Amino acid sequence: MTLFDAFLFFACAALATTVQTLTGFAMGLVLLGLVGALHIVPLTDAANVASVLAIANAWIVLRGPNGMYDRPAWRDTLVGSLAGVVIGVALLHWLSGSVVSVLRVLLGLTILACAVLLLMQTRPLPERSSRRSFGVYGLVAGLMSGLFSTAGPPLVYQFYRQPMPLAAIRQTLSAVFACNAVLRIVLVVSTGQFSLHALGLSVLTLPLVLGLTAWLSRHPPKWSPRLVRNLACALLIFTGAGLVLPAVLSWFG
Repeated sequence: MTLFDAFLFFACAALATTVQTLTGFAMGLVLLGLVGALHIVPLTDAANVASVLAIANAWIVLRGPNGMYDRPAWRDTLVGSLAGVVIGVALLHWLSGSVVSVLRVLLGLTILACAVLLLMQTRPLPERSSRRSFGVYGLVAGLMSGLFSTAGPPLVYQFYRQPMPLAAIRQTLSAVFACNAVLRIVLVVSTGQFSLHALGLSVLTLPLVLGLTAWLSRHPPKWSPRLVRNLACALLIFTGAGLVLPAVLSWFG
């Protein structure tokens, strides 16, 4: 990796950290999307770095001055999410490439539909969803994390519809994704898939992520909930298109 490549990677990590802190998700989505487009480092290494950075981001966010972490929502979501991560990783090793490609398209279309529905819904739900609902969406998110490293969309759709303060949504999502990241790191380290290159990038990038997250937590931009919701929808559309287009192009390539 050249010095210029390292600078580009740090810039990508800074942008991913900013989006993650403001919306509660998208650390891996933004980092992997930018790194993949720029061909800076292998995506497997970038995914491992994103997991480490997500944990660091959540640690700072949850220690911030505006603590509104929703423990019941975190607990109910995590019950399904952690199980989903394990199942998703196992399925990835079991399914053939063609089946995974079809699943990728179906999931991408579902994400695009969620983004449209979220944009159309201008007000939160009249009352909080059930515990079972949080668990089901957590399970789907875990499966997507294990299969495609994109756990955010189902939980974004679930949480951004709730009658919850925006800060609570961001912090609870960060806590869920941090727990998923811990499990993912344990799985990849135990199978020898966490390289020294990824470890070095994580160590070098951590100070940037910790400092930027701390600053944004103390000085958040005065954005309206609707603007943040629209940003989340835009990221959902980006994710859905990123799942669908490569698979479709490979079928006709």
